[in-house]
Amino acid sequence: MDDAKTDLAAAKARLGAFAKASPALMKGFAEVSRTASAAGSFTSAQKELMAVAISVATRCEDCILYHVDGARRHGAAEADLVEALEVAVEMGGGPAVMYAGKALAAFRSLG
Repeated sequence: MDDAKTDLAAAKARLGAFAKASPALMKGFAEVSRTASAAGSFTSAQKELMAVAISVATRCEDCILYHVDGARRHGAAEADLVEALEVAVEMGGGPAVMYAGKALAAFRSLG
């Protein structure tokens, strides 16, 4: 994740290519994503931060980029991200520490 903007664009391009290859599946997945990230008891920013924490704990670099970008777009502050990353580290151990650093670097780079 040396250049988060370039990496995010590449991840979105891969996602777009898969969407063209499997439009029915991705239409359904897009609806799941819209529903899951819509504001309710939690704000959209809070939900994106949850997704970042899960992405870190499961070690998905493209997911980290996608959801860090979403969190930023919905108004999450860096301090909010750091709190979510602390939970990710609690749940993911040492490897999550490494991916937490990647998520923080992406947040700063996308700003």
